Amino acid sequence: MNKSNNVLYGDFDEDYITITRGDGVYVFDENNKKYLDAAGGVCVVNIGHGVKEIQEVVSKQVKELAYTYGGTTDNIPRQKLAKKLDQWAPPGMGNTKTIFSSSGGEANEAALKLAYQYHYERGNYTKRKVIGRWQSYHGNTVATLSMSGRTTWRRSNSSLLLDFPHISPPYCYRCSSKDSHNSCAENYANELEKVIKQEGPENISSFIAEPIIGTSMSAVVPPEGYYEIVRKICDKYDVLFISDEVMCGLGRTGKNWGIDHWNVSPDIITTSKGLGGGYSPIGATILAEDVWGAFSKGSRNVSHSSTYGGNPLSCSVGLAVIDYIEKHNLVNNAKRMGDRLLSRLKEELYEVPYVGDVRGKGLLVGVEIVADKESKIPFDSNMNIGHLIEAEARDNGLLILAGVTGLVDGVDGDHVEIVPPYIIDEENIEFIVSALRKSIINVLNKVRT
Repeated sequence: MNKSNNVLYGDFDEDYITITRGDGVYVFDENNKKYLDAAGGVCVVNIGHGVKEIQEVVSKQVKELAYTYGGTTDNIPRQKLAKKLDQWAPPGMGNTKTIFSSSGGEANEAALKLAYQYHYERGNYTKRKVIGRWQSYHGNTVATLSMSGRTTWRRSNSSLLLDFPHISPPYCYRCSSKDSHNSCAENYANELEKVIKQEGPENISSFIAEPIIGTSMSAVVPPEGYYEIVRKICDKYDVLFISDEVMCGLGRTGKNWGIDHWNVSPDIITTSKGLGGGYSPIGATILAEDVWGAFSKGSRNVSHSSTYGGNPLSCSVGLAVIDYIEKHNLVNNAKRMGDRLLSRLKEELYEVPYVGDVRGKGLLVGVEIVADKESKIPFDSNMNIGHLIEAEARDNGLLILAGVTGLVDGVDGDHVEIVPPYIIDEENIEFIVSALRKSIINVLNKVRT
């Protein structure tokens, strides 16, 4: 830690590099060392650093109108962005409406509250609990951490958390099912029905899940058929399905939303990170027509607001980011380059003794590290393998994300995530693959000697 300044850092033992500028897929530190940003900041920078079109939008909006309070006034950028998100939403959600916030955690907190209000408006006053999944992450507020299943973070806040139930994540690499892949999907999804019955359907408001799991498990993709079964179970018990697209939404996986890879429409979509592209903090909670329709027919009031939610500056940035994605066909590029990245990583990394799994969709890609390939036994969490690889990669000019240790059982299990901007090309991919392979081998050689 740099003890000469007044910043309270997350890790007192970490030697944080100071980034001073960015350009495209690259960032530069105070010594002008160049890094390929395959972390996208933290899955935020989707259209690249220093995009002139976004700079111009920010400058123009600041001059015209930087802030109005969305609880008492409206503004044009908010209206336009809500309309754009409606155009991007799955057709099954109908005519959507969106409430804005400043982060993904806030967007998920709003989803929790609005899901409860939906049931309350319809006379179901006890449907309050949200079912999450173990090894998941939905935010840092008390409520969103209660929905999350990231045990290492829950442990230090256990006395504060709400009593929300959790189910297993659909984790094919370590699936215990001896049957077919389809049976694996059924086993994981049916656990949701089991927990709903155990808790009592009259007590369950919603089920929240990242369609493709992010930093807690590094790009775990469920087996085919999983979300179709989940959707049927939610409908059967009048439980809303919240699709947390904070990381995997807005084109990251090669489709508009992560859930679009399956024939399913959620009741609520939350998004953030890439919506602002790193140029402004913004979150959004998108409600299906049936959900906001309950408010319209009932109290005609929304029991949620925030100071900066829907401010014109952030909304103008969000709109400009989506326009840029559309103009440059970047969802398609995320798919093409993602397919290429996944293929090259599998070619180069499966030869490495300690690489257990390479997975993902689009430009949301994860690599799981194991102590033994055959048994899939993980390294001891105290060895911090993921963080050592992240640091080694940084020394080699590559920024990646070390996933939170514990994807196997909440304690052990190392993984790293590669989530570069959508604008990467094949040359960038070759550098990512080469630098990551070198970093993994160097770290594992050190810890094994």
